[in-house]
Amino acid sequence: MLDISIAYNRYKFLGNEFLTWLWFIIEKEPGKISFPDKEPVSLETGNRIVLVKKINDIDESVTIKGDDAGLEEGMLALGKGSVVTELNLLLKSNNQKWQFTIKGENLNVSGIKIPETGPVESKGDIEGVVIEKAYLYERIFLILDNLFKNFIKLRLSSEWNHNVLPLIKKWIKE
Repeated sequence: MLDISIAYNRYKFLGNEFLTWLWFIIEKEPGKISFPDKEPVSLETGNRIVLVKKINDIDESVTIKGDDAGLEEGMLALGKGSVVTELNLLLKSNNQKWQFTIKGENLNVSGIKIPETGPVESKGDIEGVVIEKAYLYERIFLILDNLFKNFIKLRLSSEWNHNVLPLIKKWIKE
């Protein structure tokens, strides 16, 4: 069995590939994003993307942030061999909106903003609000788990090299 630190360092690239693939899917093939409960959901890139390219053990990074920021620099960085290492996402479903950031190295989710919950008007409402908040947080992780599972299945299949990578390279060159 592999030591945990060796396994971590050996496979941490998968998270960055996942985020790069996710950006591609959001931009070019949003219909391929499937969700476990079949509710209508949309996923969009948020207000921050970090891309990194390793050059002789030195990280060269490009950070794009801002609500109206153009993604041209990010596409240029991808074209030069960078991968997405951090991605801010907006998840919309049934007039609700979540915003959060995923880091590729360890798939850490941070900066979570969930939709507003109902007001607490009495002591009896507290339990309901806590359960609602737990559900809203859980929703993010169910969707991310499903997306990562789909990515891993695709990444391990022959379709990855034959179909997906050429489409991603074409998208980057556009």
